[in-house]
Amino acid sequence: MATGVAPAPLPHVRVRDGGIGFTRSVDFAKILSVPATLRVGSSRGRVLVAKSSSTGSNTMELEPSSEGSPLLVPRQKYCESIYETRRRKTRTVMVGNVPLGSDHPIRIQTMTTSDTKDVAKTVEEVMRIADKGADFVRITVQGRKEADACFEIKNTLVQKNYNIPLVADIHFAPTVALRVAECFDKIRVNPGNFADRRAQFEQLEYTEDDYQKELEHIEKVFSPLVEKCKQYGRAMRIGTNHGSLSDRIMSYYGDSPRGMVESALEFARICRKLDFHNFVFSMKASNPVIMVQAYRLLVAEMYNLGWDYPLHLGVTEAGEGEDGRMKSAIGIGTLLMDGLGDTIRVSLTEPPEEEIDPCRRLANLGTHAADLQIGVAPFEEKHRRYFDFQRRSGQLPLQKEGEEVDYRGVLHRDGSVLMSVSLDQLKAPELLYRSLAAKLVVGMPFKDLATVDSILLRELPPVEDAQARLALKRLVDISMGVLTPLSEQLTKLLPHAIALVNVDELSSGAHKLLPEGTRLAVTLRGDESYEQLDLLKGVDDITMLLHSVPYGEEKTGRVHAARRLFEYLETNGLNFPVIHHIEFPKSVNRDDLVIGAGANVGALLVDGLGDGVLLEAADQEFEFLRDTSFNLLQGCRMRNTKTEYVSCPSCGRTLFDLQEIAIMGCIVNGPGEMADADFGYVGGAPGKIDLYVGKTVVQRGIAMEGATDALIQLIKDHGRWVDPPVEE
Repeated sequence: MATGVAPAPLPHVRVRDGGIGFTRSVDFAKILSVPATLRVGSSRGRVLVAKSSSTGSNTMELEPSSEGSPLLVPRQKYCESIYETRRRKTRTVMVGNVPLGSDHPIRIQTMTTSDTKDVAKTVEEVMRIADKGADFVRITVQGRKEADACFEIKNTLVQKNYNIPLVADIHFAPTVALRVAECFDKIRVNPGNFADRRAQFEQLEYTEDDYQKELEHIEKVFSPLVEKCKQYGRAMRIGTNHGSLSDRIMSYYGDSPRGMVESALEFARICRKLDFHNFVFSMKASNPVIMVQAYRLLVAEMYNLGWDYPLHLGVTEAGEGEDGRMKSAIGIGTLLMDGLGDTIRVSLTEPPEEEIDPCRRLANLGTHAADLQIGVAPFEEKHRRYFDFQRRSGQLPLQKEGEEVDYRGVLHRDGSVLMSVSLDQLKAPELLYRSLAAKLVVGMPFKDLATVDSILLRELPPVEDAQARLALKRLVDISMGVLTPLSEQLTKLLPHAIALVNVDELSSGAHKLLPEGTRLAVTLRGDESYEQLDLLKGVDDITMLLHSVPYGEEKTGRVHAARRLFEYLETNGLNFPVIHHIEFPKSVNRDDLVIGAGANVGALLVDGLGDGVLLEAADQEFEFLRDTSFNLLQGCRMRNTKTEYVSCPSCGRTLFDLQEIAIMGCIVNGPGEMADADFGYVGGAPGKIDLYVGKTVVQRGIAMEGATDALIQLIKDHGRWVDPPVEE
């Protein structure tokens, strides 16, 4: 038997010279070797089990992180099921008189933007939010004056018969938290700055004794608030933000999802030590990929530890309009599809009551999926990377000898956008080219950064329609793929088009009636029998697969069906590019389309599964569908086609009108969220702006009136400014 010391999450356990080695120690655990006959799956090798001596948790199973790897990690369970949506079972946390947890509806919340000291304005804002149907309202409380105002806010609301639970948002101020815990129903603490100093993004060196002393300091500062919450029956959210991790955590664990999780667990252990369990977790980031990884790591940790605390989901600083809704749908929707999440906030740079509708739509989507337990038949998954992004890149089209047109641009290496085009659009070629975001030179189209890569034409123009066929030829000439159903290509042959076939047509051999060398796109549901999927192995001309599950399917989950398809492809060494195809019903609401695409496609792209998207909705504007598709790829950190704004939704800390200016105004997360930005425009003081390059501040205290010009000049000084193209 080998024994040793390791952090409870055990991310640093390694097999060394036939034994077990450890790189760091924070929490004590005993590692026990298990006979080699015990195996995980079919070939994952020896399993080790660990039992934490400090938490008394259940046995933890470890396995190699990948085939043949010396790195051992906990068995990677982060949700109830990978093949169907089952809501994760949690305890109930009481927030005022509203229960929160898996036995209750997914709760909806937002945050006020007014100055908390302005009692009348804050009360009015809370009432508007409550009237829209929110379950909780969060209010920033940054100082003693704001804490005193909270008593007036609470009393005034009660007098007006508004009993909606109120949540105090606390940063940097333990004494303020103690004060407001006497009147508000829930306290949100940020582990990154509650007891640690504000991050200076410095690399610090800690011995084990130094680190332990820091933890003792946190316990000393945090314990009084825990006791106060127990005394008054308050709830708590331990809410980590990627943008406000402490230097201590970043130095030890990196600016990473693992650091986010460890930051929260330190505070949770103190709560549990004091027998306080009325709390929830959150792991927010402005990058949906980071956010999803952090929540999954946290839940995996809770499974290992036997914990069942609820989750508050959110993508912080998501932005406004379709951009903000898309980023939130990708992050929140991905987790809801796996049955994770008990309360959500959609963080938009809009009036707070405008967050409630998209929030409700996401909650309904998650509730519907969990109630029906949508999914597919059980299957074993060995290849998907749950906790770190690693994209599966399908083989892009290669040029074949003798081909007269260039197919290499039919798909884009960073993610492709396909669009459905009608015969009517072919009647006005130049208008069609513009709608595809192609550049025009003397009426001729050319591909640009954000040009659609390929089109789907469900009906081909008649052979004698020379104008329409010329318009298509010009698209083919710029390496834009034209996909059309097999039946159309057999009856109205379009030279160099890609024939769209289904499994039945492959099985019947109907595609062999096409001219030799015709390229194919195969549409699949993902839940076909393995015998049907095996048909893919014998076809040489497949350029791409289109994954499509009818939108109205009650029980089949498109996320789960796609995971099954990708698992089949990886197991069989098939590297076809896969395009996610959703055909929305004619009457779909725009927000439902954005949220549905973000949740159903984003849930796959954040795992690196997929090479592009094709969204169809008969009564939606072509440009809206195109922009939504590109927003989806960019939100999943694939293809960047425009400047992205990490923009603060505003709260009482930020004394700017953020709906009028594009600004990362958050004084809490601003510098930290620069991890995702090349340039930062951050509110530093009332009416003053600080400018950043990356995480480094380069100009401070610029008057707001001249700050935009200063930002433009800063971008120009770094050679990154690009003037918009002049339309010819």
